[in-house]
Amino acid sequence: MFLLRNIKSLVLTETNPQKMVLGSQMKQLDSIENAWILLENDIIHSFGSMENCPQHIDNQLDATGRLVLPSFCDSHTHLVFAATRENEFEDRINGTTYEEIARKGGGILHSARRLEEMSEENLFQQAQKRLSEVIGFGTAALEIKSGYGLTVASELKMLRVIRRLRESAGISIKATFLGAHAVPTLFKADRNAYISLIINEMLPNIAAEGLADYIDVFCEKIGFSVTEMNQLLEAGAKYNLKAKVHVNQFNCMGGIAAAVRHKAISVDHLEVLDDDDLAALRSSDTIATLLPTAPFFLNDHYPPARKLLDANVAVALATDYNPGTSPSGRMSFVWSLACLHLKMTPSEALHALTLNGAAAMELSDTHGSIAVGKKANLLLTKPLQSLAALPYSFGNDCFEKIILNGKII
Repeated sequence: MFLLRNIKSLVLTETNPQKMVLGSQMKQLDSIENAWILLENDIIHSFGSMENCPQHIDNQLDATGRLVLPSFCDSHTHLVFAATRENEFEDRINGTTYEEIARKGGGILHSARRLEEMSEENLFQQAQKRLSEVIGFGTAALEIKSGYGLTVASELKMLRVIRRLRESAGISIKATFLGAHAVPTLFKADRNAYISLIINEMLPNIAAEGLADYIDVFCEKIGFSVTEMNQLLEAGAKYNLKAKVHVNQFNCMGGIAAAVRHKAISVDHLEVLDDDDLAALRSSDTIATLLPTAPFFLNDHYPPARKLLDANVAVALATDYNPGTSPSGRMSFVWSLACLHLKMTPSEALHALTLNGAAAMELSDTHGSIAVGKKANLLLTKPLQSLAALPYSFGNDCFEKIILNGKII
């Protein structure tokens, strides 16, 4: 057993664990001051105030002046890719928009070309380095999407790499099939042929190998229409792939209401919203996953988080880690952006980075809060005055130790 004692504040504790926290509840953050927590193997055994601290535990750590909180749960990443895209970064500085880059064959199509050229082993080794980095940033559960393949062979290659990461990483990883990320150049004149390729060749092969948990579609004017999204989500459902959808990054197209009808676990991006979108989310269990590092990097407008919170929608936050629009897997920076630009309180944002992020991967039974029986994945801060010091100190590493599966790493 491993005991942390004299904790200044044990943050986001639950005695009656919830699946997720809705918008109006996200400000209320249960914590225990002057606390202890006892870990047994990789599980949280018990916790409480110091007046009831267990005695005679050999393996213990004094956490005086420090906060302990649950590790981050990053429910939207594209961590497996073949090459960075800093040339497009310069193009955008010079005035070229993301949509213009995409229409010229850059963006996702560039990433797909580079990935096709790379061996599976090299792709795995690069992704493994990125994964080690994000674990070091405090993430203990992760979703990774395909979508830089866009051919049968390359999509399968990506998903096999994700499976290898899941088997070797020591953290929970969910895999999402995103073959509908862009229409490849070869199919520009016949979109339906590419959709048929996804449905009739990619999906059966993915299902045969058990390579994915979810199906995703980039529902946008530069991506796929709502009608096409419906077709693809219905096809995925036949293979028991639940929906997690890219939608409303640039345009309101009715994609959110359609995703809700498909019982999507989450709808992700949401930089733009209209009243119909809010109404659809308000009456659903679908989580609104916001990705503020993408508009930060693109110098675009941020998602209207307060509208979602005020509508009592469950909001999650994730990194969107990818080579084109969000080349960072640091969840603590997402926390800062959520407070500074989305006008979320530190407590709201922490719920979104942990428990609701876990729910967006269907992992909230085991991750995302401090509760008896959950995984012993914890963050121990440096000495801090309050929780707000974490998003306030953007760019700083405020974590002294990371505990993964009950062990300090």
